[in-house]
Amino acid sequence: MGRHYDLAIVGGGIVGLGHAVAALRRGLTVAVVDRASSVNGASVRNFGHIGVTGLEGEARAYAELARELWLTLSVEAGFWLRESGTVVVAQSPEELAVLEEFRDRRGGHDVRLIAPAQVRERIPVGDGLAIGGAFLPADLQVDPREAAPAIARWLDAHGVDFFWQTTVTGVETGRVHTSRGRVSADAVVVAVDHDVDQLFPGIAEADSIQRCGLDMMLVEAELEEPLAAPVLTGWSLLRFSGFARTPSADLLRERLVADDPVLAALDANQMYAQRPDGALIVGDTRSRGDDVSPFQSEAVFDLLLERTRALFGSARVRVLERWQGVDASAPDDFLVSSPAPSVRVVSVTGGMGMTTGLGLADRVVDELFSSAPGVLTTAGAARSH
Repeated sequence: MGRHYDLAIVGGGIVGLGHAVAALRRGLTVAVVDRASSVNGASVRNFGHIGVTGLEGEARAYAELARELWLTLSVEAGFWLRESGTVVVAQSPEELAVLEEFRDRRGGHDVRLIAPAQVRERIPVGDGLAIGGAFLPADLQVDPREAAPAIARWLDAHGVDFFWQTTVTGVETGRVHTSRGRVSADAVVVAVDHDVDQLFPGIAEADSIQRCGLDMMLVEAELEEPLAAPVLTGWSLLRFSGFARTPSADLLRERLVADDPVLAALDANQMYAQRPDGALIVGDTRSRGDDVSPFQSEAVFDLLLERTRALFGSARVRVLERWQGVDASAPDDFLVSSPAPSVRVVSVTGGMGMTTGLGLADRVVDELFSSAPGVLTTAGAARSH
């Protein structure tokens, strides 16, 4: 650890890796420090859905930039990506109303309303379930278990130094203190997702950072046809800012709660994505707190399986794996804070790290460094959301 770096990054998840990509592109020297032995957190425990279309404002800007980076990195780092778009299955008039209003707000851009027969052409939903839907062509899909690790290997091959199994004990301007010694750098980015409170409890408290536990599973399902794209339902629409801000969103929420209060109490996002091997990622339900209980309820998984069988009309759904994802949650979608000069604490706190993380990281590195490699800039105050 005797080398001095332009940028030291604490955290080897997709947001930390995004900062490494942005710095490497600018000719900077980079070190990544992580207490795990490999990428194994939220960055590999998700759907692999790059859901650009349903976002607005700052999140949309980050997502659009991230989309271009994903397309480039998939070629350079050699991982599977498909420009599949996303299919939204509407099962109620309220869901159709949200889709129509969002389409109108977007001026028809990136949103194509589709008839029930067109939904069935793309997604093998049960007969009579879909009364319409939407196709979102700009969205992407990756295999989450492959993509982030592939980016880490690509970065390593291009000169980024990784210090795995190394615990960070403190951060200050110019230094990262670890269980293996000190890392020296001009700038430091702390991208530890939900573990902000482990290094900066004051920031975590001020920004109301909590841990969000997600129940997810991988299943083998008898589908009439493979999924042509990730699938969103009415529950999913409430999670994307663009859909959730439409005039009919409150009516949709009331309808979903009335029809399925159990799923509503679990803060569900009934969503599906099919991996290249044909297995189906199913999820998710969410619970928030300072800590996440390690005990998962079998009743929750039974409920997700029941809804899966109902949506796809499949009598046979076999569970291959179950897991618990954990990510950061807060009232705002992003945290960018500066606890010391040339130090940034960065987290995606709205559950969309795969969609926006690469774009957010690129903007943070822009703010930290000028166009000249290795030269810090003081232009622009760090944003704290």
